[in-house]
Amino acid sequence: MTHQHPATAARGLQRSEALARAELLEVTSYDVTLDLASSEETFASTTRLDFTSRGGSTFVDLKPRSVRSIHLNGRPVDVDLLQRGRVPLETIEGPNQLVVDAVMAFRNDGEGLHRSVDPADGRHYVYGMSFMDAAPSIFACFDQPDLKAPYTFHVRAPEDWVVVGNSPGTNPEPGVWELGPSKPLSTYFVTLVAGPYHLLRDEHDGIPLGLSCRQSIAADLEADADELLTLTRQSFDEMHRLFGIRYPFGDYHQAFVPEFNAGAMENPGCVTFRDPLVFTSRVTRGQRISRATTVAHEMAHQWFGNITTPLWWDDLWLNESFAEYMGNRVTAAVTEYDDAWVQNAYARRQWGLLADQRPSTHPVAGNGEDDATAALQNFDGISYAKGSSILKQLNATMGDEVFLAGVRDHLHGHFYGNATMHDLLDSWTRAGAGDLDAFADSWLVTAGPDRIVLDRGTGDAPGEARLLRTPPEGHPADRSHTLRAATRGPDDAAWQVRELVVDAAETAYDVGAGEAVLLDPFEDTWAVTEPDPVTMSRLPDLVGSTDDPMLRAGMWNSVRSAFHHARVAPGAVLDLLEPWLVVEDQDAAVQFTLGWVLAKVVPLAADPAAASARVHVAALAAARTADAGSTLQLAAYQAAVSSCASTEVLEGWLMGRDLPPGVELDLALRWRVLVRLAVLGAVDRESLDAHLEAEPTAVSRVEHTRAVASLPTAEAKAWAWERFNGAATAPNYELEAAGEGMWRAGQEELLAPYVERYFDELPGTAEVHSGWVLADVAEAFFPLSSLDETTVRRAHALLARDDLDSSLRRRVVDTTDELEHRLAVVRAYREA
Repeated sequence: MTHQHPATAARGLQRSEALARAELLEVTSYDVTLDLASSEETFASTTRLDFTSRGGSTFVDLKPRSVRSIHLNGRPVDVDLLQRGRVPLETIEGPNQLVVDAVMAFRNDGEGLHRSVDPADGRHYVYGMSFMDAAPSIFACFDQPDLKAPYTFHVRAPEDWVVVGNSPGTNPEPGVWELGPSKPLSTYFVTLVAGPYHLLRDEHDGIPLGLSCRQSIAADLEADADELLTLTRQSFDEMHRLFGIRYPFGDYHQAFVPEFNAGAMENPGCVTFRDPLVFTSRVTRGQRISRATTVAHEMAHQWFGNITTPLWWDDLWLNESFAEYMGNRVTAAVTEYDDAWVQNAYARRQWGLLADQRPSTHPVAGNGEDDATAALQNFDGISYAKGSSILKQLNATMGDEVFLAGVRDHLHGHFYGNATMHDLLDSWTRAGAGDLDAFADSWLVTAGPDRIVLDRGTGDAPGEARLLRTPPEGHPADRSHTLRAATRGPDDAAWQVRELVVDAAETAYDVGAGEAVLLDPFEDTWAVTEPDPVTMSRLPDLVGSTDDPMLRAGMWNSVRSAFHHARVAPGAVLDLLEPWLVVEDQDAAVQFTLGWVLAKVVPLAADPAAASARVHVAALAAARTADAGSTLQLAAYQAAVSSCASTEVLEGWLMGRDLPPGVELDLALRWRVLVRLAVLGAVDRESLDAHLEAEPTAVSRVEHTRAVASLPTAEAKAWAWERFNGAATAPNYELEAAGEGMWRAGQEELLAPYVERYFDELPGTAEVHSGWVLADVAEAFFPLSSLDETTVRRAHALLARDDLDSSLRRRVVDTTDELEHRLAVVRAYREA
């Protein structure tokens, strides 16, 4: 899902402009001819766009390197009229035809027509990402979601390339490909995947299936093909059953493409995935679950988004929240990954809760975005995790029969069309759900989560306690929560589960002396919950007393929320971590929790080095006691590497010495060790270059960048900074890795000059980066390790500027809020 070429940057489409253009036009068809064979930097693009008009002024979106000619109804249009990505048009009433002959630039930021070179073998690969403002850098178009039309593509490519797109294609002669016409598509769904891709084909229930990837990772795709195709077949069968509508877009190809920004994009007929999802090293079960839910998520989009598309970006939840919910539901119901909801609890819950508590929070639906480019920033944890959670609780309230009947009515009523939130609510009402206006007001169009905590009163005697429900500041809502609580008294032999309704600011609650209480551990509602002090003190002794993985996930989410708000000390987190690691059997739990502890808890401890050492000892012990070769062992060992302070141990591991039995250093683990050695200053640039030269894969390129940027030298930080300010160019994954590697805890003195430079130079990055990458670079290079009030003041001064790009503003708002919360933890516990 994602922008525009820096040389032709345009302001985002305004909603008012989209409404006016949709009122004026109906698009009949696109016929696009692309020549991908004549240059490695540019490609010829000729668009024949047929449409009808009521007659009058409008504009076409176009972001070319150059324009050869433009003709409207056979008459030339002055190419000099092209300004900031738009060409004004004077249409006639009735049929119109626009023909645009242009030269476009290949891109390397994951958007438009992205072209990359595989470092492993020098082969070139291309894919199209038309999402949100990027389509006009491939072909001339009316770029808005509600002007759908069928597409036909004629493509010339090198003769050893294969070309796949939204509709089945033919290869009538070497280097020539014909695709389409497609079903009616929004511009942001249009894609081409072209290059010497390794291609696998199969079929299920009459649907042609395909998989593709770069040649250098073909063996890895072959190894995973059975799993991927099985997941695809199972998901198709279940979604056909649930929706009662067969997949209508012909072939279903899943292309794993290099340097892709998002996890995947739901292009009808040709879904694109980031190709690290073709696993080239050993991964945990949690990572396989994440890939499985991504496969199901993109398939759900074929109904939610592709058959029925939001009218405008303020209803993007009609895409993402549904796909998130259905992806997890279907994966858990019909695939081998029946624990998908547990993995989701660790991977997604806090992502959504934190986004919903930031100053940038927005409603799930009707978020009010009037600018298409700014709306990209709302593809966040609210649109995905929060929306999914609300759909899950809505399903529990109205029941599956009514829920699915309303969905079917909605899809049938807007087949190949566009719809709004109110259209869906009307469908559910017709299906028997009753009046949903109050629900929508409270949960969908009011931002922020309620906070629900236990107040034991003056003691913890029965009858004194209350559950306190606090609405988010500035976003009042009178929400009723139906949830479960897990309790454990001092004399209880097991955890007890009780159902509660919290529908007032204060709700009486009976709690026994010393009783531990976990609120909403099973994610029945959307709210921030935190353990009270009595519960927190008991958790280290109780963490091993349940075999319910969701209960443990709920415990950790509650602790993470409390830590974020400086109500739990870093030391208390580590006190819980150590006994928990001994009993945890879910590798997703280990991977995500240890990753969070190392990134957020350890740096804020009174003695970060001592805190890291505690994590290392616990993680290495877990790696040595786990079943040899298990993915649980892998997750623990990854954390042991990232927390190791001994260069001697790390160098031994790199040479294969003293590894936990069952651990074998593959490419990913070797680079993890090398990155850690780089952080410690125990490896030099020459050695890192040698490791890259020995295995010049795409993974190696990214991790080499991370390692070089992590070196505690002035030269390394200057090298990373050149990628931030555009003095040196790098593909999107390497840009992000450079930022993540640069800001290392413990290197504050070396990094001090770059704190001020970040805030001074960030506005100028809009001239060298664009779209998705622009925002990601702003976040990756933000000085989060600069735990100083001066950094916060500089951030707010930058945010006070009126000319700051909206994508940059959103990321600075969010990262500044994160820094302020980290400083609150430091003030509360490090300075105490």
